[in-house]
Amino acid sequence: MKALRFHAAKDLRVEHVDNPDAQPPAGQVLIRNRFVGICGTDLHEYAYGPIFIPVEPHPFTGAHGPQILGHEFGGVVEAVGDGVSDLAAGDRVSVQPLIMPRAGDSYTDRGLFHLSENLALAGLSWPWGGMAEYAMLNDYNVQKIPDEMTDEEAALVEPTAVAVYACDRGGVMAGNSVLVTGAGPIGVLTLLAARAAGAEPLFVSSTNPARLELACSILPEVIPINPHQERPGEVVRARTEGGVGCDVAIECVGDEHALKDCVDAVRKQGIVVETGLHPHENPLDWFQVTFKDIDVRGSWACPTHYWPRVIRLIASGLLPAKKVITKRIGLDRAVVEGFDALLDRSGKKAQLKILIDLAA
Repeated sequence: MKALRFHAAKDLRVEHVDNPDAQPPAGQVLIRNRFVGICGTDLHEYAYGPIFIPVEPHPFTGAHGPQILGHEFGGVVEAVGDGVSDLAAGDRVSVQPLIMPRAGDSYTDRGLFHLSENLALAGLSWPWGGMAEYAMLNDYNVQKIPDEMTDEEAALVEPTAVAVYACDRGGVMAGNSVLVTGAGPIGVLTLLAARAAGAEPLFVSSTNPARLELACSILPEVIPINPHQERPGEVVRARTEGGVGCDVAIECVGDEHALKDCVDAVRKQGIVVETGLHPHENPLDWFQVTFKDIDVRGSWACPTHYWPRVIRLIASGLLPAKKVITKRIGLDRAVVEGFDALLDRSGKKAQLKILIDLAA
């Protein structure tokens, strides 16, 4: 089968690899992949990796490079192994990519599977990923989707779950004012998740004017802010009750200036949620953190039990995740028209979510 594999930084190759076994082992599921999204994590691996891709065999999965990329994907079940009772050949599915021991460490024993010290991910530290024609997965990684959900939307459950979790970490509820820094796919999905929770007003800050324009086309009610032209904190305070700032600020870039803008914009006793991954240490104004009596919370990936909830949110239309899709390409064009296009900041046409169509 054809697969897109990471060999080293700036070295992705579409090549032929052996298919998974036609008959899955006990407890596993073989799926024919349909759509897969290119994630910011994939871009970082391509540009600077290996980061999460193990050089030595992963301690739990044994996986190592070359690695089939892709952890935002879905497909159709081809076959199931012994002991799999809730899936059957022909089922359309979304993939929950987190892989870990099901018991035996202090986090998995408490059901906090996404925090396991032995965590692996399909498409990063598992032999299979979404950027290939087929993938073999554990039964707990495969969730059936309803008829009203499209194959494209199945590939959006993972990034949407990250966005929903970020809002949950911030305690976002109806009537909250929310600032999101970053107008990339996770930032826009976080805005959609906040709106689905009833938040209003919504603010988005980005230094990319084209992405700000895209965010406003998806959510016309959002208040855009370009920090190169105005201070996010001042804009937020001017548009919130009492001029005190927003209830929740969610950082979706991994940028120190964006996080500092969140601390500045949030009201006293507000909540700042850090979702973006920072490449280095970030010195905050800790006097302001203490003086404003605010919470600063991390938001890592998402709990594995979010899949049914997020599928319902998308399938119902309450959270229209498909609005972030800006381009669809075939696997053979994925490097130049996908990875390189997303890393090119000089292009006039901004991209949010590029999906690879494995049937193209």
